[in-house]
Amino acid sequence: MSAGDTAGAEPAKTQLRVGRLVKAHGLKGAFKIELYTDDPEGRFVPGKTFTLQVPESSPWHGRELTVREFRWMNSHPVAFFEGVDDRTAAEELVKAILWIDQDTETAPAEDDAWYDHQLVGLDVVRDGDVIGRVVRVDHFPAQDLLIVRPTGRGEDADVLVPFVSAIVPEVDVDGGRVVVTPPAGLFEELPGDDEAPREESAPDDSDEAADSHEG
Repeated sequence: MSAGDTAGAEPAKTQLRVGRLVKAHGLKGAFKIELYTDDPEGRFVPGKTFTLQVPESSPWHGRELTVREFRWMNSHPVAFFEGVDDRTAAEELVKAILWIDQDTETAPAEDDAWYDHQLVGLDVVRDGDVIGRVVRVDHFPAQDLLIVRPTGRGEDADVLVPFVSAIVPEVDVDGGRVVVTPPAGLFEELPGDDEAPREESAPDDSDEAADSHEG
């Protein structure tokens, strides 16, 4: 993933969002996790500490979570954290988002790869028009998906856009946009799409026949 030139400067840090605690799992304080990273085993090693994004009213506001154990159960990522010992405690943290500090110096120098946080929030442009915004990046073995929320629509209208060069030929982080060339039907319900051509009425042969008998 690309990084800026930090030679001669203090290491710059940025916050990376790596997961969300989706639901409590079992009775011993475990969580099912929605991952925002393509390296969960590297991010969720025992002893790793996360900053929590929770409402200010939460008793966990301003606190951190430290990984005790990470495992896969029925293809779902599950994690245990220090200080979360039962289901009641876990349920207080459901929907919390996990963040870590990342030194930009450690980012791999790849021209065609980006951190999730660099993509989330970018405008999505098709044919020169902004049609939505990237709200999330989902990672799968076959390919990544950009989750795009069309302009003026709710999350129920989110569109899953394969993050491949054929469909997303340009990513301009500095310009705040990604350019998409989606296949027909991917954004078919967006306002402004051309309406289907209407069928024209066939000429009324009866009128022409009537005219031919006048005189």
